Amino acid sequence: MSETFLAGRTALVTGSTSGIGLAIAKAFAAAGARVAINGLGSAEQIASAVAEVDAAGTGGSRHFNADLRDVTAIETMMADLAAWSNGGVDILVNNAGIQHAVPLHDMPVAKWNDIIAINLSSAFHSMRLAMPAMAQRGFGRVINIASVHGLVASKDKAPYVASKFGIVGLSKVAALEYAAQGHRDSGGVTVNCICPGWVETPLIEPQIEARRQGGSRDAGVRALLSEKQPSLRMSLPAEIAALAVFLCRREAHNITGTAMPVDGGWTAQ
Repeated sequence: MSETFLAGRTALVTGSTSGIGLAIAKAFAAAGARVAINGLGSAEQIASAVAEVDAAGTGGSRHFNADLRDVTAIETMMADLAAWSNGGVDILVNNAGIQHAVPLHDMPVAKWNDIIAINLSSAFHSMRLAMPAMAQRGFGRVINIASVHGLVASKDKAPYVASKFGIVGLSKVAALEYAAQGHRDSGGVTVNCICPGWVETPLIEPQIEARRQGGSRDAGVRALLSEKQPSLRMSLPAEIAALAVFLCRREAHNITGTAMPVDGGWTAQ
């Protein structure tokens, strides 16, 4: 199959101004898709992300601004996307997420509300608005970036774990409801979760540094991962992106309703 097999397709990736989301956006662009970026950042950071995605593909990407805690803002963004993409996105990646780690009894109510809204409710709203058009076309891909914490729990992460378990369940329901849409040749409509363990992004550098104890960075990584991830090595954002691209292939038409761990054996224990 052509490496630009997504030519003519439009993808929305939320939380794609950095990290895993940006890697996915770039991988889709490289596969030929026109990519809509959504995410926070300064004007310079957003412009840089758009430029990176354009450079990975043939250009034409665009940033769509929306506060994912706000249903009206999501509805406006999806309507703008439908006009921009001539009927709606073909590929939807719900990647945006936030976390706040404190014990349950210390969790601020506002943090609970924000985490559930961004990590879970925004995916529900984007899916309900995007998937009917996918069904009409006989092709659609929803890829929800959950987490290993959508499969197992950890202390001090009540809203994050709740949101990730929730998105796994939401994805299974949507997968069942849309499983018969389309056919093998059109590619069908699928809904899947990718559940990363430790991924090498700048956000985890402080945790690595805290465990170095005067040793090398690699020693810090191994000490950090030894707590959960048996492989003792992190995934790269580009590796998560490669899985997302694979799930968009026509041959993946019967892969739906899954929650795929990329966790170095974490959930095998």
